[in-house]
Amino acid sequence: MNNGIASGAKSGTRPSRQINVVLRSQEAGAAPAPIAENEPLPAVKPLPPGDHYADIQRELDVMVGLDNVKSLIYEIYAMLQIAHMRSEAGLNSGAHVYHMIFKGNPGTGKTTIARIVAKLLQKMGVLTKGHLIEVERADLVGEYIGHTAQKTRDLVRKASGGVLFVDEAYSLARGGEKDFGKEAIDTLVKAMEDMRTQFVLILAGYPAEIDYFLQTNPGLPSRFPIQIDFPDYSIDQLIQIAEMMAKDRDYVLQPQTVFKMRQHLVQEKQLSLFSFSNARYVRNMIEKSIRHQAVRLLSQYSNSVPGKQELMAIRPEDLRCESQASGIRRDGMLG
Repeated sequence: MNNGIASGAKSGTRPSRQINVVLRSQEAGAAPAPIAENEPLPAVKPLPPGDHYADIQRELDVMVGLDNVKSLIYEIYAMLQIAHMRSEAGLNSGAHVYHMIFKGNPGTGKTTIARIVAKLLQKMGVLTKGHLIEVERADLVGEYIGHTAQKTRDLVRKASGGVLFVDEAYSLARGGEKDFGKEAIDTLVKAMEDMRTQFVLILAGYPAEIDYFLQTNPGLPSRFPIQIDFPDYSIDQLIQIAEMMAKDRDYVLQPQTVFKMRQHLVQEKQLSLFSFSNARYVRNMIEKSIRHQAVRLLSQYSNSVPGKQELMAIRPEDLRCESQASGIRRDGMLG
């Protein structure tokens, strides 16, 4: 998610997987020997020490939901690990393309997952640096002919060895043929070909808008073999995220606060439809509640110091909810 991390319960450890393959030398004219199972592979050198996925898994485990995303991240790791084994065994491991499309509403973890992908590809030797450059239309599109191409090329060079993450990428296609956004798209497409092994491009945005964007250029969909859907969080998941965000800051949401928050989130999701910002919205609620709690405590304890438990407690009156969809305050409605 953009500028925020959704935290939550551990999603479970990945299953242990073991692949045993044996390559046998063939005599001239002899039929190919069968591949035996459950035998070691002498031709394959040991992998570098350490589990390259351990750090990645720890980061994924504290994220709520996103099971389909976590599974795909593991698939990428498994493919890279097996490609390494194949290369060490003298087999063709192939040249894979890792450019990606992230489809999802705001606050569903796209930026966080992009950072994790960059780290994984660096650990597995695909990228040399593993850094993330996050940009939007204003960073790519210039003010005159030729300016856009130069700005875009500069950002691609800056992302060399890492990931270039373009948020709300569909905005590049909104202006039509004469808009400079098309020049940015053409420059990115060319860079994907010319520097295919030097950086990874991730385009992100709302699902419907991204689908429309891909239709504007027939060659775009095939250039992004990995497309990931980021679902909206359920109400239970949003509450879990809120409680973890509060805990990370040494605060505790009181039971009545959680009840009030749940009521508001149900109403807000119904009103907002496509504009609800998921974990980002919850983070804003928590930060506002902390400010309101501070004002309340200073008023209640003007001549004394509140105890530790009181300093930690976020009470229902601290949660002053406003509708993201309409701007209407709802603290009276929610009690």
